[in-house]
Amino acid sequence: MTPAGAERLPSRAARLLSALFYGACSLFLVLLNKALLTTYGFPSPIVLGIGQMAATIMILYVAKLNKIIHFPDFDKRIPVKLFPLPLLYVGNHLSGLLSTGKLSLPMFTVLRKFTIPLTLLLETIILGKHYSLDIVASVFTIVLGAVVAAGSDLAFNLEGYIFVFLNDIFTAANGVYTKQKMDPKELGKYGVLFYNACFMIIPTFIISVSTGDFQQATEFNQWKNVLFIIQFLLSCFLGYLLMFATVLCSHYNSPLTTAVVGAIKGLTNFHRLISHFFDPSASSSGVLGLQVTD
Repeated sequence: MTPAGAERLPSRAARLLSALFYGACSLFLVLLNKALLTTYGFPSPIVLGIGQMAATIMILYVAKLNKIIHFPDFDKRIPVKLFPLPLLYVGNHLSGLLSTGKLSLPMFTVLRKFTIPLTLLLETIILGKHYSLDIVASVFTIVLGAVVAAGSDLAFNLEGYIFVFLNDIFTAANGVYTKQKMDPKELGKYGVLFYNACFMIIPTFIISVSTGDFQQATEFNQWKNVLFIIQFLLSCFLGYLLMFATVLCSHYNSPLTTAVVGAIKGLTNFHRLISHFFDPSASSSGVLGLQVTD
């Protein structure tokens, strides 16, 4: 029996399933966003991010109205409780979309693995968590492989590298602070998701309009293409699912587990196949680096 007042630990099945769910959502969203931003040439990753925030707000609000889920109504203390999560949330969201469109899929996957040591460091500093020497050594082995692969990238794109490293920092910080703020007695996981999206959708929209990004999106020539519209809407829905899966995985596991799953996604052999046979910018040492990181 669990002692009264003791925190009940999640089951192994809950930890495993939440990690698999997060990995699947992360992989499919990267592939879908890559198709929208590269194959179709959609010019506005910021507008795509706004669509994903809007989907999150609508889904959670309708679920709350129908009493499927619960999170507290808005009050003036909520922004203080959430800070700095909204800023990390939008930074993570937009840097991820911007980097996806500028790098090859295998190299994007490799560079995302720098999220893992950053998460380990932030968990130690912010959450006071300590990991064994074996885990630390495993993390640095992954980093070594990523360095080997990145050093041999024949299609070096400085802008893409900057965005993906920013994405690594935002992802690590977002995961750790989400774990810290996700108290069920306060906002809970649904409240964190809902208010993050609410607080950042309007500033992000203003940025999109002021930079001309929104106008480029409205003038895009594929809005009459039914297949493009379906994929755009699916990306918005998957954006919500990924945010939910991230919170769920961090809740049942740890931010470090979430970072590891997000960086690997279970289909690295597929990425190696792409890099070796279909990506002319990939080199043999790059493929070796992919192998080491796994």
